[in-house]
Amino acid sequence: MNTVTASVLVALCVFSGGVAGLYLHRLLPPHHLTRETQEVIKLSTGMLSVLASLVLGLLIATAKGSYDTTDRAIRSYAAELALLNETLRDYGGVASVPRDMLREYTQRLLQDGWPDDGKPAALDDDKSRMLMEQVRGSIRGLKPIDDGQKSLRDAATEINLNLLRQRWLLIEQQGSSVQSVVVVILVSWVTVIFASFGLNAPRNNTVMASFLIGSLAIGGAVFLILEMDRPLNGIMRISSWPVRNVLTEMNW
Repeated sequence: MNTVTASVLVALCVFSGGVAGLYLHRLLPPHHLTRETQEVIKLSTGMLSVLASLVLGLLIATAKGSYDTTDRAIRSYAAELALLNETLRDYGGVASVPRDMLREYTQRLLQDGWPDDGKPAALDDDKSRMLMEQVRGSIRGLKPIDDGQKSLRDAATEINLNLLRQRWLLIEQQGSSVQSVVVVILVSWVTVIFASFGLNAPRNNTVMASFLIGSLAIGGAVFLILEMDRPLNGIMRISSWPVRNVLTEMNW
């Protein structure tokens, strides 16, 4: 289920809770709608509102943290790719083979992380991994003729190891950091809150409009949570500019 559909369903669920409360007000006998009963309902609703606010804030913070972490990791990874390319360029023309492999790997990274056909990002591509392994093997096969080239080869080897390490970290970060059961519990709480609002509200267009605006706001919050929890997919996916910029540098 995509994030837009999920957020619309959440908004409908919350709005239905408010409407159900309006109709429940007509069905309940009068002794269930006394002032004392309404006070108890307000106290319970207040407790649920506090819990829902805390959980909603926690989910947003978790999703935003995951989004920012992946964004920084992508920028750091692109910087390491650029540094490795510069190191191999400084080594000289004999390093053209690993440079060409590195350029090909960067192109595949761009295709895997930001596919043009609408498919989800997949950084765990085996061909990309093997290509990076070939880059490492090609760097190890360089034969330096002086201390300067030896220093550059050692530096390139170290950068390559860092890239391999960061690649696995990026793959691990693709997983969801927000559990769906927490979102379901949050939506159920908010639905009950809206039902309690409807239980004590008159039936008119202003109340219905208020329920609609509130439910859309909750749906929008869930949309932001789900979108930020998928940093490389969806409408709010992380920009591919760092990797594209590095690829442009490699083509010089």
